[in-house]
Amino acid sequence: MKISSDHDDRQVGTALVIGNVNWFKYASPQAFYPLAGAMMPWFAWAAAACCLAGLTVGFFVAPTDHQQGESYRIIFLHVPAAWMSMFIYLVMAFWAGTGLVFNTRLSHMMASALAPTGALFTFIALWTGSLWGKPTWGTWWVWDARLTSELILLFLYFGFMALQAAIDEPRRADRAGAVLALVGVVNIPIIYFSVKWWNTLHQGASVSLTGAPTMAATMFTGMILMAFAAWFYSIAAALHRARSIILERERSADWVAHYARTGRP
Repeated sequence: MKISSDHDDRQVGTALVIGNVNWFKYASPQAFYPLAGAMMPWFAWAAAACCLAGLTVGFFVAPTDHQQGESYRIIFLHVPAAWMSMFIYLVMAFWAGTGLVFNTRLSHMMASALAPTGALFTFIALWTGSLWGKPTWGTWWVWDARLTSELILLFLYFGFMALQAAIDEPRRADRAGAVLALVGVVNIPIIYFSVKWWNTLHQGASVSLTGAPTMAATMFTGMILMAFAAWFYSIAAALHRARSIILERERSADWVAHYARTGRP
């Protein structure tokens, strides 16, 4: 591995060369565009395969829960969506912060590309949580600490997208959105630790990085498969949306005109 100098977005950076591949060149929208197009189908097919396998295991193979009956199966949608809603926000904030510090266009584009998918998973987590809460708690919604903080996360996603859309100049919109994204990161640990910090109706985690899962092996398998499906889908959707954003923002560049004529960047 060697380190050399390179330029991107009129800014001096560090070029990371592994083997014969200069990975830093993909910080350029022109270089990243075909790479995203090549990777996107692989992640889309992986998402479809994992989703099919996860739903099969979760809805047809996993046993019935002895306390909640069949209604517990909503966890195979709810839990992966909740995980991804928080994870995508952290990744979005990372790219937004990277763009803010290093003034790289592609970083801001990636943050913008991730926001709609993050908002989608947050909505799914809230919606499926309500469906699960009705038979479990006897109500569709309570102002529980975790539910409320998850709702705030949805508003953060909406606020990020609305703020960027409200500012006509892309660079100013990117910087304003990045500040909001970074400030909103404080809500992620609140969501995660709310069950431990406050007395809430929401049950504790069944899957932990520090301990064995407190569920049957088939349930755990189905949930992990659905988590991978959500993860792969998020990558495919972000890459697809990033390509659209690149074409929109770079439409005056010569390489975009060449792509329009030849179909190749």
